[in-house]
Amino acid sequence: MSNSDKKQLREGSHPMRRATDKKPQKLMLTIKDVAKLLHHRSRIDDEQYEMILKRGDAQAARLNSHLPKNLAKKEIYLPELASPAQVITSFSLEIPATQKKLTEDAITELIAQASGMEYIKIDPLKLELDVVTDQIPRAFALKNLVVPIDEKEGVVTIAVADPFNVRPIEDLQHALGIQIKRIFASRSDVLKILEEFFGFQASVKAAQVDMGLSSELSNLEQLFKMRGRDEIESSDQHIISAVEFLLKYAFDQRASDIHIEPKRDKSSIRFRVDGVLHNIHTVPVNLHPAIVSRLKLLSRLDVAEKRRPQDGRIKTEHMAKDIELRVSTLPVAFGEKVVIRIFDPEILMQKLDRIGFYQREYKLYSEFIRKPNGIVLVTGPTGSGKTTTLYSSLKTIASPEINIITVEDPIEMVMEDFNQVGVQSAIDVTFGTVLRNILRQDPDVLMIGEIRDADTANNAVQAALTGHLVLSTLHTNDAPSSITRLLDIGIPAFLITSTINGIIAQRLLRSICQECKYETTLTDEEITYLDLEKKDYKVWEGKGCDECRGTGYKGRTGIFEVLEFTERLKAKITDRTDMTEIYAIAKADGMVSLRELAMQKMFEGHTTFKEIVSVTG
Repeated sequence: MSNSDKKQLREGSHPMRRATDKKPQKLMLTIKDVAKLLHHRSRIDDEQYEMILKRGDAQAARLNSHLPKNLAKKEIYLPELASPAQVITSFSLEIPATQKKLTEDAITELIAQASGMEYIKIDPLKLELDVVTDQIPRAFALKNLVVPIDEKEGVVTIAVADPFNVRPIEDLQHALGIQIKRIFASRSDVLKILEEFFGFQASVKAAQVDMGLSSELSNLEQLFKMRGRDEIESSDQHIISAVEFLLKYAFDQRASDIHIEPKRDKSSIRFRVDGVLHNIHTVPVNLHPAIVSRLKLLSRLDVAEKRRPQDGRIKTEHMAKDIELRVSTLPVAFGEKVVIRIFDPEILMQKLDRIGFYQREYKLYSEFIRKPNGIVLVTGPTGSGKTTTLYSSLKTIASPEINIITVEDPIEMVMEDFNQVGVQSAIDVTFGTVLRNILRQDPDVLMIGEIRDADTANNAVQAALTGHLVLSTLHTNDAPSSITRLLDIGIPAFLITSTINGIIAQRLLRSICQECKYETTLTDEEITYLDLEKKDYKVWEGKGCDECRGTGYKGRTGIFEVLEFTERLKAKITDRTDMTEIYAIAKADGMVSLRELAMQKMFEGHTTFKEIVSVTG
């Protein structure tokens, strides 16, 4: 707390001054108080300050309009009411000095400083379910908007949404005989944790009571039991609630995948965020089959089949938008592992010029996909963003005048603009069988999920030769090596040169968090590793902050190695192609390698040296 803040508090004029303790439950922090603090600390200007004073109460009434009438007029602490920080945030103001948005977190941190409390931005991925839900009764936590976030050596650290609601915390210390340390967090953060963690835990505990305390050993550790225990029905309300809480939590955390993994004595739940897996929850192992059954039911899989892998899909909604979930089950040592891939349409369907292309690569790729016929290949390992590139490409060229048909295994996301066919090997609906008949459907553009074998490759080539544009994927490390892959599959060199429009290889790089970005220089070892001239190179890294969960990264960007099939390149492609020569010609014709593209992203401040090494090797 600054000296001026302390002086104002002593004189009773500071905006954070608390009234007498005659009514310890009274909420003394008002919109006017917070506005004064923001104005005093130059977070808002005179005009913004006057606007808040004039419109603040009306804005609060709008935000609280869903509550019973006259509730906001009661002079007691009410967790239902929007906080002053939330009310001011809803005006979408910008801080004059920085032009950054004035967020609820920024306001909360300022209030914490002025009131002499520690501030925390709660990271749900770093919390332990048992710590959050076992330390304080749920009813108390919800009534007073407090959430336990840590427990060490008998001291429970709790995040509070109101720094002045002290009396209930003191009463709780005496009642439970525990020592409590208070830190300040935003009301939105506290509410989110209470809803997600307590909701999930309540559902898990209720389901556990219904099932009893017994656990079941894995498929590989069979134990003969005199009395059997029926598996919980997938329609059980508690399991339904637990699964819904889990999915909503994953959506809120921007997860791309959910892993539900059975272990010997527990079931582990992990989320993949920005390409990295995070431990989230553990649940009793006897609830694992029930959770799997519920997910199987939602994705229309065979609930009774536990010995074979299965694939299904779920369509749901979140924040007024459709979300596609692809569900995969796999028998492992201790039961069935489930992986749920989350497809957000806002991520899967993007404008091509916003996914990371540089100008040269964007121009060439745009030309590839706008040719009337030929093959365009997108290559890269699993998780490199190939699906996003293909769907975004189809969305770019889609129009009422052309017929687009996709053949996928499985269909990633259902889109009305395309005619999508899902491969079903069980009934002999394979890439090959579909492609042999698909030309009768009068397509203009074909998208083949993956070229895996000679049959699929030959059908793709025939479609290109007969005047169709074909988009597909290959699993190769870079663009030039795709030529070798096609030759290995059995496609003659003359067909490769006459049908391929172009090939791109891509990767995803984690982006530096803009909130904690700082400037640094490459070390001598890093310069040597990148084979650069010896001099100072300015680069950036992320320190790690609340916004990026301490990782220094937030979000990802793509890099795209684009191989153009020039006449000189075509002339060198034979059945005995020398790949060294192909690389040399491609580079001479302007191809920029994945490593060079990644370095360019680094020098522009988008990513780091460590990420270049991690992704490009």
